[in-house]
Amino acid sequence: MKIALSGYGKMGKIIEKIALDRKHEIVLIIDQHNRAEIIDEDLQQADVVIEFSTPESALENIRQCIKAVVPVVIGTTGWYDHIDEIKQEVADSDGALLYASNFSVGVNVFFHVNKVLAKLMNNYPYYEVQVEEIHHTQKLDAPSGTAITIAEGIINGLDAKQEWKNVLTDGTTVVDDTVKNNQLLIESLRIENVPGTHTVMYDSEVDSIEFKHTAHNRNGFALGAVLAAEWLHGKTGFYTVQDMFNFGA
Repeated sequence: MKIALSGYGKMGKIIEKIALDRKHEIVLIIDQHNRAEIIDEDLQQADVVIEFSTPESALENIRQCIKAVVPVVIGTTGWYDHIDEIKQEVADSDGALLYASNFSVGVNVFFHVNKVLAKLMNNYPYYEVQVEEIHHTQKLDAPSGTAITIAEGIINGLDAKQEWKNVLTDGTTVVDDTVKNNQLLIESLRIENVPGTHTVMYDSEVDSIEFKHTAHNRNGFALGAVLAAEWLHGKTGFYTVQDMFNFGA
């Protein structure tokens, strides 16, 4: 399979290595140095584009892939306010798109179990729940897209929570702790050299339950993105990573 990489930072380089190890060909690399020069014909060299650029450039990059009718796998977050528009554009062009806040197999198992756990814990409203996410200091967004997906899974299962609120901390000082009872707290910490740790905590007067996923490196995210490209190849339509993993109800 011929792959174009949109974004060539740390993740892009790991994706490149994994794709080559799986006998794919990298036919195009797009970064800040050549992005303005890329035309549809450049993208059309590829069977699929894997987009891991920046939240600021992702939406424009996605739209260029749709216009060129090249399937695109998107790991960049920060464009989700435009999902409905992009879904319609994919349909209008008979294109193909798959996106995820996190492509890791382990994280997607975590997402599924998190939803099941939230529905179960809805029967025990005396537990208070919050989410904690820890990432490296170079991470551009807070909360992480993974933390948002976790929070949405909890909100869908718990009657007591209607929305999430993020608090960014340095591990000791809370910047903003004005969280209402119907809000699910997402506490974001930024610490050097942490690929990603996400914890769901249910706490009561008598005990606490913690459910955690810890990434040891970025390889799991990158492998999942390449698996997604393999899955999307030859398809049309608008997909999320849940369509690929299909863990059932």
